[in-house]
Amino acid sequence: MQTTILANIPSPPQGVWYLGPLPIRAYAVSIMVGIVLALWLTHRRYVARGGNADMVWDAAIVAIPAGIIGGRIYHVITDADKYFCDTCNPVDALKITNGGLGIWGAVALGALAVWALFRYRKVPLAPFADSVAPGIILGQAVGRLGNWFNQELFGRPTDLPWGLYVDPQYRPVGYESYDTFQPTFAYEMVWNTIGGFVLLWAE
Repeated sequence: MQTTILANIPSPPQGVWYLGPLPIRAYAVSIMVGIVLALWLTHRRYVARGGNADMVWDAAIVAIPAGIIGGRIYHVITDADKYFCDTCNPVDALKITNGGLGIWGAVALGALAVWALFRYRKVPLAPFADSVAPGIILGQAVGRLGNWFNQELFGRPTDLPWGLYVDPQYRPVGYESYDTFQPTFAYEMVWNTIGGFVLLWAE
């Protein structure tokens, strides 16, 4: 049955802008803003604990690429049907700017890289882990905006007043007749934001 209610969350008309030949993708911008927020908060918290500020930047150098690689690997594994099927092009698995990063893979490989760095430098990891935790979850909240621009990470059809309108070309097979869907990315943004502030409050 086709839903007719007007969605309170419209989908952005575009997710890519061009400066000449250079594409500016909202998904990438959202992730970068989230990373900057996480680094800023981690820096403040780690220095306040007596940590060396340079370790924050060194950790970022190893954690960011490792996190992106880990997040992409996790996404490709958990959504393999999008990349490895009769009509799929496996090369699309490498097109990270089209969206698709799994937070669990990003955190796992990023944390492993940071652990290796701190072990090599012989610096205690626990104070840094305490410092970075709120920043990671708040940065994740910001990064979820990229899913909104890409019209992805939404749930089942819904007629709730906060349903997300999804353009026809992004609707899953079998759900083409539905207009509005559960805004799963927005739910994650909310609980991530709450979780981050709870960590700051609890401390």
